[in-house]
Amino acid sequence: MSLEILEAKVALRELVDAFANLADEKRIADQMPLFTPDTKVRVYMGETLLFDISGTQQLEETFTGFTANVKCSFHMNGQQDVEIDGDSARGIAYCQVKLVSEEDGQEFVTDSSIRYDDEYVRQEGRWMIKTRISHFSINDKRPLQS
Repeated sequence: MSLEILEAKVALRELVDAFANLADEKRIADQMPLFTPDTKVRVYMGETLLFDISGTQQLEETFTGFTANVKCSFHMNGQQDVEIDGDSARGIAYCQVKLVSEEDGQEFVTDSSIRYDDEYVRQEGRWMIKTRISHFSINDKRPLQS
């Protein structure tokens, strides 16, 4: 494996981790530069298409609305597998997410297992997410125990 491929793999891992870290801090606007301006994002809950998003403006609006009721979140990234071809790459990344929200005075935790199918591009020396298909495959929502 060449040094260039290894550097790209590290940069792509840092990109995926930056997305998760900014999500935990609810810094949605700061996530947008991680995506190309013409990004395409689709979000599935099980087999149901929940969101079909085009562009970072719609992405920011959708993420802001989706997280409006979230009091705190925790993202834990797992394995990532990428194939690099020059300035483009395809990858799969796994993430475990816990979201705490409040409904009718009761706190709930939603625990989700997510697989991201991503396409990345390197522009001006920086990797970005061009396409992301998010598969929320396991979702468990329950009252938060104190």
